[in-house]
Amino acid sequence: MKKRVVVTGLGAVTPIGNNVGDFWNNVKKGVCGIDYPSLFDGKNSKAKFFAEIKNLKLEDHFSKKQILRTDRFCQIGIIAAKEAFNDAGLYGTDIDKKRLGVVMGNGVGGINTIIQETLNLHSGGMNMVSPLLVPKSLSNILAGSISIEFGAKAISNAVITACAAGTNAIGEAFRNIQYGDADIVICGGSEACINPLMVAGFTNMNALSLSDDKLRSSIPFDRERSGFVMGEGAGVLILEEYSHAIRRKAKIYAEVVGYGFTCDAYHLTAPAPLGEGAQRAMNLALQDASMSPSDISYINAHGTSTVLNDKYETMAIKKVFGELAYSIPVNSTKSMIGHLLGAAGAVEAIVCIKSIEDGFIHETLGYRKKDIECDLDYVADGGREKEVSGVLSNSFGFGGHNASIIFKKA
Repeated sequence: MKKRVVVTGLGAVTPIGNNVGDFWNNVKKGVCGIDYPSLFDGKNSKAKFFAEIKNLKLEDHFSKKQILRTDRFCQIGIIAAKEAFNDAGLYGTDIDKKRLGVVMGNGVGGINTIIQETLNLHSGGMNMVSPLLVPKSLSNILAGSISIEFGAKAISNAVITACAAGTNAIGEAFRNIQYGDADIVICGGSEACINPLMVAGFTNMNALSLSDDKLRSSIPFDRERSGFVMGEGAGVLILEEYSHAIRRKAKIYAEVVGYGFTCDAYHLTAPAPLGEGAQRAMNLALQDASMSPSDISYINAHGTSTVLNDKYETMAIKKVFGELAYSIPVNSTKSMIGHLLGAAGAVEAIVCIKSIEDGFIHETLGYRKKDIECDLDYVADGGREKEVSGVLSNSFGFGGHNASIIFKKA
């Protein structure tokens, strides 16, 4: 018999808040975290706006030696993990570390380190490349670092499925606990790749918004949407087997009840026509949760602000939910914080869980002009107070990866 899985801790580092409390308060206020870049000189960039983490002091969290030995994506992931671990009340508790696991997702890992060491190689030769290149740049190094930080000796896994990675990591952690391989799993995603190389790559494939107005740059489902805004951040959840959480009297935020994961097997970057793979992921999540479409109160969409994603995701939602689709609020957190790539699904999962806790659905910031092909309720009229009992969250990644996960009130 599959075990029940609940959420007992949350941690976040985002463009609109460096902890869950600040982040969620700013989400509710409709704060825009998008602005001109400070991490690189953007004067030669066609894309003008990015969603960077702000006012984060690494020295408050790490020694100078630790900062030098870790890439930015790893640093912010560890910070979020520490917050989640503390939020779950796990520090100082007598838990079995052999039943404590880690599953973390990302898209490109330590790309900032790779770029810097490539420059060192070309300017000074092979002897100038740091011996820390490999451990700083590996995509799995975040999962390993978090395992070391907390002594987690069960599963330690890295999920690398582009923009679906954060949701996949939560889903794989969910499965791990369901089938009895761990009691607690630290899971989520982290990404930090706002640099000239990645910006140039995404820009030259026509993926980024080139808007001159930051409030009209990330506008999911809007008729004038033209590309996504690159962001950075980390989101971490503590998933725990239900009876284990009850025994230690942990606070339970929500229950994880369904997970669906499919592949388009269609194109490296474009979604399958009509959102066929997304449809199957959502249906699988509903089936896994033993829920019907009427049990979903709210959908947190992938909603990238790209022409095809938003069109096909809308089609997929209508295919899965039928006429109910028009009465279910659908929003995109990316309207405020941009696209956090491999961390997006994890941070958006936190939004879903806080929506359940507070009974609040945030607006899709910047949405103004209706698209006849995107005709659902995108929460364009400000945030809403509404009881939320079941939430479905979507994440789709290059390579055709589609992931959907469902949370409900515990």
